[in-house]
Amino acid sequence: MIKSSPTMEYLSFDPKTKQLTLETCVIPKAKGEEILIKVAYSGICGTDLHILNGTFPAKSDAPFSLGHEFSGTVESVGKEVTGFKVGQRVAVDPNSGCNKCNYCRDGRYHFCDNGGINNTIGIFRDGGWATHVLVPESQVHLVPDDVEMHQAALTEPMSCIAHGWDILSPVNIGNKVLIIGAGIIGLLWACVLHINGLRKTVTVAERLPSRQKQIEKLNLDYKGNSMENLTNEKFDLAIDCSGSAAAMEAAVPLLRRGGCLCIFGVAKPDATMAISPFKMYMNELTIKGVIINPHTFEKGLALVQAMSDHYLDYNKLGIKIYKLSEYKEALEALGKGEVSKAVFKCS
Repeated sequence: MIKSSPTMEYLSFDPKTKQLTLETCVIPKAKGEEILIKVAYSGICGTDLHILNGTFPAKSDAPFSLGHEFSGTVESVGKEVTGFKVGQRVAVDPNSGCNKCNYCRDGRYHFCDNGGINNTIGIFRDGGWATHVLVPESQVHLVPDDVEMHQAALTEPMSCIAHGWDILSPVNIGNKVLIIGAGIIGLLWACVLHINGLRKTVTVAERLPSRQKQIEKLNLDYKGNSMENLTNEKFDLAIDCSGSAAAMEAAVPLLRRGGCLCIFGVAKPDATMAISPFKMYMNELTIKGVIINPHTFEKGLALVQAMSDHYLDYNKLGIKIYKLSEYKEALEALGKGEVSKAVFKCS
């Protein structure tokens, strides 16, 4: 009797038709330096939503699986893998560089034309919206024993915030900070500011009443408000997590002299904003962009471990878990703003 090969489920995205479907295939075998991950939890990122509607660059020549935020266990390893063994709990850094260009040699692989954002797992290679996925050993990280797997799935966004923190530092206790947008990234930024000692000086600008209530659920004692009500306020730092060019533009007049605008949210590629060069000059304002997580994945894991249940409670953050088969419901809930984030429980 011929034994059939074990199969896996995955969400396949066709970039030509913009259709997402649940498919099955034979589980691939790990070769060389590859590790086969049995995915536990995999998040839906705002970038994924942009890819689904065709407004963010991604693989375009064939269907693939999205998902660049995921945790899981090692199912099998290729013959050249030396640092991991079957059964270990891991999280995956989706980004890497070519290690040959000047950007990579300078430690800035996020600018790499061949790697970085141009070779990301779940954007240009098959990702974690699946029960199983193959990844290079170099992009796999052990999850600390005291971190739950659903929390570990937040490591990638936390590592991006860690990169932003490095760029913006020092962010001093007492600084007045404006967070624009109370989606999941805005909420996570609020938590990071809080764990670093900023109290009562942080305002979260959000127009949706449902998301304003989500800010209150975090119990950080931070103020929630709309941008329109902040005309008399002044901030040392504004962190945009909305991706709205209009919101970023509106934030510039709210900066104190010497203030900084951080562009963290992903805007549409053709979006523009108007800024007065004279006011930039007179007030010594700065604008800093933040893209992905170069060499900060371990910092992201450390943040997840430090924040744990106190900050990373899914209920407080408005995160809901779905099965892979419930992808339509997950995307609909995100579109309606019913949840701040959707996470697939894959296996």
